[in-house]
Amino acid sequence: MDFIKLQKVMRGLALEAGDAIMEIYNGPDFEVKTKSDASPVTSADKAADAIISAGLEAAFPDVILITEEQAASHALKGPEFLIVDPLDGTKEFVHRRGDFTVNIAYVVNGTPIRGIVYAPAKQRLFYTDADGQSLEETGPFEIEKIGACQHISVAVPNPESLRVVASKSHRDETTDAYIAKYPVSDLKSAGSSLKFCLIANGEADLYPRAGRTMEWDTAAGHAVLNGAGGAVVRFDDLAPLTYGKPEYENPYFIAYAEGVTLQKS
Repeated sequence: MDFIKLQKVMRGLALEAGDAIMEIYNGPDFEVKTKSDASPVTSADKAADAIISAGLEAAFPDVILITEEQAASHALKGPEFLIVDPLDGTKEFVHRRGDFTVNIAYVVNGTPIRGIVYAPAKQRLFYTDADGQSLEETGPFEIEKIGACQHISVAVPNPESLRVVASKSHRDETTDAYIAKYPVSDLKSAGSSLKFCLIANGEADLYPRAGRTMEWDTAAGHAVLNGAGGAVVRFDDLAPLTYGKPEYENPYFIAYAEGVTLQKS
């Protein structure tokens, strides 16, 4: 893989998809449909998917492409693949809360090694560079020109005063019970894959998720967190979370900064 090209293509497509999403978000009321798994889908999901899929297929025709909005792609398997959630946090989008993202990741042998997370409503852009190090670009966001950037890394956690981030739309008793195992000084809610990025940027230390997620929900944020010195493990046995699983469905997991002593579930 040409990682310089991959960085440029993923960044440009994420920004282009974000523009399409925001045009719909800022427009009149949009139609919300329900998919077979009871999750919502909008015209913004489909518009962003079309942009990203076309761009990735043109740039990397020999790499398997998996996207949330194209069910036929779910059966594809291989040691490397691109995986996309064109609009992660559709519930946040529908309720106009702003915590939604564009996610694109590149997975090799079960590990997301490159990724980009763009939150267009919040104007936050996180991605891995060509060397796999994570950065936040602060704009202005121009497709053909990279703006001001700084490399990011997880914070050194205080074991007696952890900062936890949890799902805004999917908190449950299992998650709350797990959080209660830690000395927590700050508990914040965030939507979509931004939670991984808050740890990667040193704004939080721990993100437990007890609930159904798919690989396209997590791969890009996972890549950004890896590139900033963090990690993601399974909830049950604390083994690394891997990708390319049957139906691309994740187990419960924990994302964290290096230095957090994890508690077993």
